[in-house]
Amino acid sequence: MEKTVKVYVQLLDEGTPTARGTQAIEMGEGLYKLLPTADYDSEDEVWEFLPGSIVRCEERRGQIIDRMLLAVEQAR
Repeated sequence: MEKTVKVYVQLLDEGTPTARGTQAIEMGEGLYKLLPTADYDSEDEVWEFLPGSIVRCEERRGQIIDRMLLAVEQAR
């Protein structure tokens, strides 16, 4: 059974730093496969890493959320 966790992806073209929470499949070794949100619309939001991407995440402290996993780079 795949383990999913909540991760955050930076949104581009928002004017201020903004991140969107979404589910991701934990793949081990700090890698996650991003899943789209139910209302994902590529015309409305420009994600730094698209749904389906395999990304490396780092734990960060947020202003609203104490600790969060943030997608920081696309895996090769």
